[in-house]
Amino acid sequence: MGNGRTTLGNPERKVLARRTLAALDLTSLGEDDDRARIEALCDTANTPHGAPAALCVYPEWIATCRQRLQDLGLPQVQVATVVNFPEGANDPGRVTRETRRALGAGAQEIDVVLPWRRLQAGDAAAARVVLDACREACGSHARMKVILETGVLQIEALIREAAEIALDAGADFLKTSTGKVAVNATPEAARILLQATHARGGQCGFKAAGGIRTLADAAGYFALADDILGPHWATPAHFRFGASSLLGDILAALDAP
Repeated sequence: MGNGRTTLGNPERKVLARRTLAALDLTSLGEDDDRARIEALCDTANTPHGAPAALCVYPEWIATCRQRLQDLGLPQVQVATVVNFPEGANDPGRVTRETRRALGAGAQEIDVVLPWRRLQAGDAAAARVVLDACREACGSHARMKVILETGVLQIEALIREAAEIALDAGADFLKTSTGKVAVNATPEAARILLQATHARGGQCGFKAAGGIRTLADAAGYFALADDILGPHWATPAHFRFGASSLLGDILAALDAP
């Protein structure tokens, strides 16, 4: 997919690595996460080559992240969390409560799961109500990144409809996946989401999450964004990777002579 590492010389790989690092949401969403693991995640954000865009953690670790990042001198790194996660329930009251609590703890970005089962069942209105609840709770205080679970929706028409619902609800980002299902980010789904964003003027962002492990993978997604929305669109304000495993390849490229 896209430009593989065999086609890039060291200077080009370094440029790609810097671009990818700046767009990275380092993520830890393990059921066994503890303070030590979350603080270690924060520490990995303090690279000699710059910092990622955000850290994404469960709500109970928001305050720990904010404090550790402050201690590291990285207050610019955003703290994201997940709500309605991972199952995408059809309960707007739950989403409102979870979002308000996350914001109260210091979250700056909310990754909310679309009730994709309702969409599959033909009830787009129910899915929209949940996103409206999250948008209202976020207000202007936090970005709302809507997880569409494109690898489960699979059908192009459903993925496009999910994107339209999220855009109508005021999403700040369209995100492919929770990373908790068998099929997560794919170039095919990314193209659909990027095209939907382009059709609305390119104001909404895009986040590819799950299964992206190498700079070659990242290059393919950047190429899609550059082709559809122009070479200057895919900045951290509009483009993210939810892929902590990318960091190893990024640092190897940047540390290379």
